[in-house]
Amino acid sequence: MIKKALILEYFTVGYNIIEGVVSVLVGLAAGSVALVGFGLDSFVESLSGVIMIWRLEKCDSVCKEEEEKSEKRAVKLIGLTLFILAGYVLYESLKKLLIKEIPEPTIFGIIIAFVSIIIMIPLFFLKNKIGKAQRMESLISDAKQTIACVFLSCAVLLGIGLNYLFGFWWADPLAALIIVAFLVEEGLAALQKGEL
Repeated sequence: MIKKALILEYFTVGYNIIEGVVSVLVGLAAGSVALVGFGLDSFVESLSGVIMIWRLEKCDSVCKEEEEKSEKRAVKLIGLTLFILAGYVLYESLKKLLIKEIPEPTIFGIIIAFVSIIIMIPLFFLKNKIGKAQRMESLISDAKQTIACVFLSCAVLLGIGLNYLFGFWWADPLAALIIVAFLVEEGLAALQKGEL
């Protein structure tokens, strides 16, 4: 099970780096703060994946007490990445609403968000299943980060889609504000379970 979890984490990191680079490039070309934010979110998720790789690779080489410390530290660090992401999404959403930053409609942004949803949903279920089977809170917290990506992808898809189809530029930042509440809630839960 640990080997499967490691494979999932390596895939998560690799996919998120590619998704991040493509999203930032397309976002900059279209002037879409939502897509640039989405791309930066992918890099934060990669950080969460790297933390999990570090955690999972220590499983076989340390004693039970050291493994429990590593587990709590990993949960705490993932909780911190959720807060970093929430802060960024909140800042970008409010800025976009206040100064009325209107992105160019982009079909590439719609495709990126749609592909992310398709990939991240099964990834969430697999991580969550292994995390629960192994009683590994850090992997469950990382799975929550993955489902947060699904929600963020849905918000980006909705916002970009409404802008693309109807010119509703404000739909994107409003949808993203909902994600902030979810991220803060999950971040708090992770911080309460972990320790540095």
